[in-house]
Amino acid sequence: MTTKAIPGMLLTLPGPADVANEAAARIAASLRKAIGDRGAATLALSGGETPRATYTCLAVAPDVDWSRVRIYWVDERAVSPDDPQSNYKSAKETLLDAARVPPDNVRRMPAERADLDEAARAYEQLIRAEVPCDDDDIPAFDVMVLGIGDDGHTASLLPDHPAVAATDRLVAAIGVTPGREPRMTLTVPVIERARSVFILAVGARKTPAIERVWSASGSLSETPARVVRGVRGEVWWILDKAAAGLG
Repeated sequence: MTTKAIPGMLLTLPGPADVANEAAARIAASLRKAIGDRGAATLALSGGETPRATYTCLAVAPDVDWSRVRIYWVDERAVSPDDPQSNYKSAKETLLDAARVPPDNVRRMPAERADLDEAARAYEQLIRAEVPCDDDDIPAFDVMVLGIGDDGHTASLLPDHPAVAATDRLVAAIGVTPGREPRMTLTVPVIERARSVFILAVGARKTPAIERVWSASGSLSETPARVVRGVRGEVWWILDKAAAGLG
């Protein structure tokens, strides 16, 4: 890579545990700010092992009034909410139960429904009804947590999938793709409107994909995580040294 343009602010930590602690502290601060500014906060969660460790730390972060935080999901697999692969189940085990988030504040993606397209439309209607919009009438989450796959995907926006280019919907159904089960995902327009986005990554396997996002040139279709380059709010990269290519 010859030209690098990191979109946002970069924090490089020694190891995975440091990433989890730092990310949790900064997410908590963003939630407190949103509550202070607007009386409530919206939080969109991703799945994965790195976010899971962060959610464990976030559950015990001080001074977060979880009664004022409404929780949504960035993406979800087409499995039941008690399936081991469920992003909801992972968050419930690490964050929701430990932080005693009121059940009425939890808005999981109903990706287990037989009609996944209808489920995506229903979740979009829910978001439009509950999440305050920005100036161009697109819901703007206060805080969004993203990961990045080895192949450059984020959320469930997969390389070369038509959903990466979708601008007419906020939630898309993703059918069966090689090596992956069907799923639902937020799309580019709603990701770009988030007020604070936290991208979490650990391990050297993530470095090539991260560098493709940081490259001044590249294709969104090839590397969907480049969506963060269009985010209008704050973007925080919280990486360990290995993911950042520093050893």
